[in-house]
Amino acid sequence: MKDDHSPLTQLLRDARLNRRGFITAASALGIATAVSFSPFAALAAPAPKKGGTLKLGMSGGNTSDTLDPTLFSDWVPLNQAYMLMNGLIEIDEQNKATPELLESWEAKPGATEWRFKVRQGVTFHNGKTLGADDIIYSINLHRGEKSRSAIRTQLASITALDKTADGGVSITLDHGNADLPYLLADYHLVVVPNGFTDWSRPIGTGGFVFDHYEPGVRSLFKRNPNYWKPDRAWVDAVEVLVINDPTARTNALISGQVHAINRVDFKTVDFLKRSPAVKIIRSSGGQHFTFLMDCRVAPFNSNDVRLAIKHGIDREKILATVLRGYGSVGNDHPIPKTDRFFNHELPQRAYDPDKAKFYLKQAGLDSLNLELSSSDAAFAGALDAAALFQGQAGKAGLQVSIKRQPADSYWDDVWMKAPFSMGYWGGRPTADQMFSTAYQSTAKWNDSHWQDDKFDALLLQARSLLDEGRRAQIYGELQSIVRDNGGAMIPLFGDYLDATSNKVGGARSHPMFNFMGGRLAERVWLES
Repeated sequence: MKDDHSPLTQLLRDARLNRRGFITAASALGIATAVSFSPFAALAAPAPKKGGTLKLGMSGGNTSDTLDPTLFSDWVPLNQAYMLMNGLIEIDEQNKATPELLESWEAKPGATEWRFKVRQGVTFHNGKTLGADDIIYSINLHRGEKSRSAIRTQLASITALDKTADGGVSITLDHGNADLPYLLADYHLVVVPNGFTDWSRPIGTGGFVFDHYEPGVRSLFKRNPNYWKPDRAWVDAVEVLVINDPTARTNALISGQVHAINRVDFKTVDFLKRSPAVKIIRSSGGQHFTFLMDCRVAPFNSNDVRLAIKHGIDREKILATVLRGYGSVGNDHPIPKTDRFFNHELPQRAYDPDKAKFYLKQAGLDSLNLELSSSDAAFAGALDAAALFQGQAGKAGLQVSIKRQPADSYWDDVWMKAPFSMGYWGGRPTADQMFSTAYQSTAKWNDSHWQDDKFDALLLQARSLLDEGRRAQIYGELQSIVRDNGGAMIPLFGDYLDATSNKVGGARSHPMFNFMGGRLAERVWLES
């Protein structure tokens, strides 16, 4: 590493300094702290080059991880899946559903009957030719009462899944779904051969072939020489190193141990981008951060208490302090401004301690003691956000104590278990999919355990409509219901922030998830 990077490296190594100390130290070293950059930071790259081993330092992996697609729940398994396997449909950089292993599709009027053409000339890593039976089997892994898949609920509307006479696939639904192609783009729906069950060594049609896998530690996949996509999978191999600590992950990039990292720490991005050896990739989409209240238990079974809490947080302050402005304020529902059905008429909820006290009194309380479980595993800066909320909520009669939870077990032992906790969502390409994944009463990942019969009924109604205007009205109402009755306080939408070495070509922004929607490994190349 060049000598002129060493001060920055030291700053990053000491990232546990508070912001004032960090800026003071940076100023002493002559590093500017007020810089802006384009959301499309990756400049036009030269022609792709083949060769080399791409090394990724990633957050979002655990020793309990598996390559079983029915159990994917975090960033590392998602990215590994897209290295080894292909999806049915891909979400492109304009947030549109585009063909992948399903080459084309059409729906009959009413959107209850769909036909899909299966791509020809694709082979699995073991030499087997892809066919409709493989597609059907891979979808059926996520269906049925015995399935543990997070998208089992969303696929429950499928009443028939059949092979057509011309080798395609037909899907019949019990209710129309105009967004079915987007649902089939879900990252759980990757394709394996018919009857395949060995998740310790998956066989797919992806750009890379399995070589080595240590859950939560390291994986190595080598280039598939017979990959069917001529313009993808440029490197000879991809090595994934799980580095959940943000400071260690940043140091790994700066020191050259890895070529790219996901989930760049909001605290250090302004300093990291000063290095001429680093590129920041900033993407705006549906990623949002949550304070989750278990609606089944007191005091959160009272909507007045939930509303008091939602009025007890200063969103603008936390956006500026924790996210350094790389995002936008949330309005207690999960639909981003980039969604075509975003409700622009819904008033933005503001910090209002007096209104919070009003709702406490409505609940029969003068004050309330709360224990908030938190960890930076929930999202980078979660503990800082919790501390800021603690101070803000005190003015509203809410006395918040923070229970710091271990990062390595947070998603297994805290999320969806603690009465009051923090979390994040990477967002989904459509409003229906986001609501169906985390807010429908029967959803596996309904992480506030909230139920509302009217919400469920309207969600089902909107899904089956082809009239975009009517759908917009209903999705707008659903946002209002979640905002005013739901169990999730959503103060922030955070930009996706990735960083790559300047040796990496082809990295660009994407509205779905970090690392180009999880497909960075097959999209980029090494310049040298």
